[in-house]
Amino acid sequence: MKQTAEPVIAVRRVTKTFPSGEGKDGTLVVLRGISLDVRRGEIIAVVGASGAGKSTLLHIIGTLEKPTSGTVLYDGADVFDMGDEELARFRNGRVGFIFQFHHLLPEFTALENVAMPALISGKKLFEVRALAADLLREVGLEGKVDQKPPRLSGGEQQRVAVARALINSPRVILADEPSGNLDSENARNLHRLIWELSRSRGQTFIVVTHNESLAGQADRIVQIADGVIRGE
Repeated sequence: MKQTAEPVIAVRRVTKTFPSGEGKDGTLVVLRGISLDVRRGEIIAVVGASGAGKSTLLHIIGTLEKPTSGTVLYDGADVFDMGDEELARFRNGRVGFIFQFHHLLPEFTALENVAMPALISGKKLFEVRALAADLLREVGLEGKVDQKPPRLSGGEQQRVAVARALINSPRVILADEPSGNLDSENARNLHRLIWELSRSRGQTFIVVTHNESLAGQADRIVQIADGVIRGE
């Protein structure tokens, strides 16, 4: 992908440490001065061995965790300058999440699960229901809107999770091993869906993955080892 626009997200010299009985001075260093630019509409695959810091970086970009030092800028503004409530509203409206285990609410229908983040943000129920139905249609589940997660296949559940991640039109969707719990056919279908959404909607995806097929479809592969970027 040609990259001429200013980054929508700029990670600058981010470090992350945790108290630990291991490591120097009882501190475990997970990220060591990571810098990364993310541009609109690109798919970035983050790869590396287990424990390299991939998921921690994803959580910091998504504001689920705060860095020990460094900054994360969205459109030039440091999100960690926000208070906790403002940051929670920002996260709900500007960032979408897809996890390996979909984290759908089993007592709610597919449509209700997709609608949840928009309702939390204060949107009107009638507007949200229509938008959720449109998104389920877009991910190929128009016939499943009233089904609850236990009645859906693993691939269908993950598609509901994708639609839920899109409901508030976020700046970026962060996916942590999104196909790691799927069989090969459903994994291929999910990878194709991510690619199509990125292209049709100008949607930005950052995907942590061990799946070589998914990584190979990305616009850029970021390799992390020992808490630093080893290659792009």
